[in-house]
Amino acid sequence: MNFKFEKRSIELKEGLKAYFSSDYHLGVPTLTKSQEREKLIVKWLESIEHDAQVIFLVGDIFDFWFEYNHAVPKGFVRILGKLAQLSDRGVELVIFTGNHDMWMSGYLTEEIGASVYRNPVHFEFINHQGLTKKILVGHGDGLGPGDRVYKILKKVFENSFFQLIFRLVHPDVGIWIAKEWSKRSRLANVNKGEERFMGEEREWLLQYCKEVESSEHFDYYIFGHRHLTLDLKVSENSRYINLGEWVTQHTYARFNGAELLVERFARI
Repeated sequence: MNFKFEKRSIELKEGLKAYFSSDYHLGVPTLTKSQEREKLIVKWLESIEHDAQVIFLVGDIFDFWFEYNHAVPKGFVRILGKLAQLSDRGVELVIFTGNHDMWMSGYLTEEIGASVYRNPVHFEFINHQGLTKKILVGHGDGLGPGDRVYKILKKVFENSFFQLIFRLVHPDVGIWIAKEWSKRSRLANVNKGEERFMGEEREWLLQYCKEVESSEHFDYYIFGHRHLTLDLKVSENSRYINLGEWVTQHTYARFNGAELLVERFARI
């Protein structure tokens, strides 16, 4: 199978790094819990701003997001304010839509200067010594074998006619419907600690990475969505990294142009 990915090059300056994190699910399960998590994420952003050249937010930043013509979901002022501050300082922001916040349009680009992507993107990093590393980044939903029901639902949710119909619903009603839907999401399993690794043969994103690798080499494949922190071999010189989530794990990846490390942000 031939895969076609949008390609971008990033020249990573000496001493600066790229950071990756995913699955904040801001907005659930309660306002208090969400705000506690949001404050922790802002602390993490403050801890890396001294050497961050680019920050990747790899999907499901919000547990629900929809941009009406003249309204967006209220809240999230702490993280949006911090991201705007980082952008104003020259830090590049790259956001991938997830299965919970796929209905992004132009708001975050206009307000905080973020680049927003809906599909995996090929990033070619070149460090100050001329070393090149190829990284494929995406949220990960709907990729690989299995999950057929979700793949059908995703096509419905991404349909412009369906989005138009939803936009005609008053925001108070539309957001209430979305929150009720979210209560049935996998986030409930995260809170119970029930997400678990079922073996490489059942890790669909790993199978997807191996399929891509058979046609084009990448040094790293970075995804979210699984709510598991994973670092698995794709080939002898290629790795699949899953970023985990911030409801319980608080994990992220740091890339210095030569080496990528997965780390946990400790509560302070």
